[in-house]
Amino acid sequence: MKNFTSLLLLGCILLSSCQENKSKEKKENTIKKKEWISLFDGKTLNGWHQYNGSAIGEAWSVVDSTLVFDPSKKRNGGDKNIVTDQEFTNFVLSIEWKVAEVGNSGLFWAVQEGQEYGQPYLTGPEIQILDNEHHPDALANPKYHQAGALYDMVQPTADVCNPAGEWNHFLLTIDHNINKGIVVLNGTEIVRFPVHGPEWEALIAASKFGDKNSPFYTHAPKFGQFKTGKIGLQDHGDKVAFRNIKIKEL
Repeated sequence: MKNFTSLLLLGCILLSSCQENKSKEKKENTIKKKEWISLFDGKTLNGWHQYNGSAIGEAWSVVDSTLVFDPSKKRNGGDKNIVTDQEFTNFVLSIEWKVAEVGNSGLFWAVQEGQEYGQPYLTGPEIQILDNEHHPDALANPKYHQAGALYDMVQPTADVCNPAGEWNHFLLTIDHNINKGIVVLNGTEIVRFPVHGPEWEALIAASKFGDKNSPFYTHAPKFGQFKTGKIGLQDHGDKVAFRNIKIKEL
């Protein structure tokens, strides 16, 4: 009986130790998962590639620790959007940007690549980057194309965008676990939206991506249908710069 009790006690100790180690390992993995990961090292274009391609053209370069798109350096025409090598699902993305006067660009997520998709915006929703003061899109539809808008779907509740040539900061949260997307521009929350389900589908249906009279309707049948995909930066033909790009997975 004494030996049985000792064995039983030893078993309990080992089980407790095993559970404690698993709990510790789970906690460490959770902490590690929530660390910020840099998507731009300030020196190279490592971690990015041209959409539906590989090497990045001359239009994108690193200047003074800044990722710059300069349309004057485009070669052979065509769009030169870039996307991350990695894919993400639930995350918080922090990115600083500035655009030239009358400039237009965009930030995508859940982007898919493939010959059936000619542009990032055919699959990935976009957070608008814009010179609100001078670009006519700032007054279109009526504010669904302003800086920080969920492009053509949710308009900002406030215009807190800094002028062209000055740095702005986006904090974009995409969390399918709680069905929530949030855009914070320069410290102010300006957009909130669902990221899947009936309400998300209703937003798509009310946009040009769901309008049967829009050319986007036939070319983007899978727009907004993917939870996992790449982060993308847009070539809209205007000079734009980015820095301090980092992401934290949720």
